[in-house]
Amino acid sequence: MSKDSFRRELNDAFDRISGSPSSDLPDRVRSSLVDGRERRGPVWVAGLAAALIAVLVVGTLIVIGPLSHRQPVVPGVTASPTPSASPSPSPSPTDNLPAFTCAGQGALSGTQTVQTAYVDAIRTGRNAGYDRIVIEFKNGEPVSVDLKPQSNAKFTQGASGQSVQLLGSNGLLVVIHGSDEHTSYSGPYDFKTGYTGLLEARQMEDFEGTVQWGLGLSAPACYRAFFLTNPNRLVIDIQTTS
Repeated sequence: MSKDSFRRELNDAFDRISGSPSSDLPDRVRSSLVDGRERRGPVWVAGLAAALIAVLVVGTLIVIGPLSHRQPVVPGVTASPTPSASPSPSPSPTDNLPAFTCAGQGALSGTQTVQTAYVDAIRTGRNAGYDRIVIEFKNGEPVSVDLKPQSNAKFTQGASGQSVQLLGSNGLLVVIHGSDEHTSYSGPYDFKTGYTGLLEARQMEDFEGTVQWGLGLSAPACYRAFFLTNPNRLVIDIQTTS
């Protein structure tokens, strides 16, 4: 209902009661309406204030909640990193190796558990202070090994008796007993290395369980020889000055 309609109805009602309209009736009605709005004013203001307080309380709980789960911080204490374990040093491949010898012939005894140890691979290599030849066996160690230095690099090849000159001025004959090189070995039979100590290695014999190799050297032989396992192999080092 509009204000004008409300005013007319009030005037008609008062006219019916009092008989004539009151001249100040509009002013009283207007005053009543204004008073009503002023009385209603504090109600919506109070509601708005309550809503703001509720928002602040909820926001405070949201902020404080995660903080309550954090670990307490102790002033003046700094966490120290846990030290990592250092691996134990692995032994050097040269640990516990025999000394070099320059005094004549040498011999090794194997731990043979088979009738014949088959040569499976032959390798040469250069290292600081020595040159190396490795003769690897497929199924175990041979019976024994003889090492015979000589003052030249001339060798006799097998049963033929043919003389073979290798590179170098000195030599070392390697005789392997209880072995053969024709069953499993398919590699080279002559190595020209280009090293400073071991210049050439060549097969001299493979007959009736005996294998021979001649080593051509650049100087009188100072050498060491030993067996290694996993796999089984004969290692011969020729000492050098570099």
